[in-house]
Amino acid sequence: MAEIWTMGELLCEVMRPEADLPLDRPGTFLGPFPSGAPAIFIDTAARLGHPAGIIGGVGKDDFGKCLLDRLKRDGVDCSHVTEYQDGSTGVAFVTYFGDGSRRFLYHFSDTPATRPSAPEAASLGEGVRFFHIMGCSLMAKRAFGEEIVKLMKALSERGAKISFDPNIRPELMKDESALSMVREVMRRCSVFLPGVSELLMISGEKTVEEAVEACFENPALEIIALKNGSKGCTVYTREETVTMGVYPVKVEDATGAGDSFDGAFLCGLLEGKNLKEAAELATAAASLNTAAFGPMEGKINRENVEKIIRENRRVEG
Repeated sequence: MAEIWTMGELLCEVMRPEADLPLDRPGTFLGPFPSGAPAIFIDTAARLGHPAGIIGGVGKDDFGKCLLDRLKRDGVDCSHVTEYQDGSTGVAFVTYFGDGSRRFLYHFSDTPATRPSAPEAASLGEGVRFFHIMGCSLMAKRAFGEEIVKLMKALSERGAKISFDPNIRPELMKDESALSMVREVMRRCSVFLPGVSELLMISGEKTVEEAVEACFENPALEIIALKNGSKGCTVYTREETVTMGVYPVKVEDATGAGDSFDGAFLCGLLEGKNLKEAAELATAAASLNTAAFGPMEGKINRENVEKIIRENRRVEG
């Protein structure tokens, strides 16, 4: 049975092939690519050799097949992914701009992507060590978010640790029901994986130092892995701080890099790695993700991540 589980939206992504092609004009698209932040996360964990499963929904259509074929090929447990006859698989259209920004047009809040109910925690087996939550999944649709929170509580009570990537847009934080779910997750969170703006937003503090201190007032919280894009990451515990840069790769598409980071970081923790080693593993996976066009097309596997880490250590040495 899987030791890492997540529950969230499964999407196909359809992408502009180059920058500065807005979505409001006719033009070429590439895809479909398997996507959805929870799918990218769990696929990374599976490709690094950890038993990993996802709970979600797709339409019984070609896009759903695209997703399931890919996840199953990479070893993800999809036994709790429901194929619905009455509804199409969720889709995201994406374009990029020369300044590095992106624009997403989502069609999934009223699709099978946000329809599943939480399974009984016992059905996931006795060996669940992490249940990972994405903020975008909580906020995709209120009823779906509530199902995720319900499963989180049940798994937490059975001994699983909760990891949380807030992955949220500021405008959604004005919704009191969404805020309530985020607070509930934060109370049980053991491993917190925010970006800088998300850390400040959720903590309500003005500086990273103050925000980290405020978050550690939560007795359940053990680790904060603060992601900062091309500047790397900083990992905090109450006793230790580790800073990690990025690995040099030619970036083709940064979509999904943070999700791959999450998956690999948890793998490192499960393998008993120290903070530096877990950060290296996560950074290597994120770097491989960015080196390919498509949200989860990077050549992430154990051999390739270890090669990047080994070569970088040699250069540093």
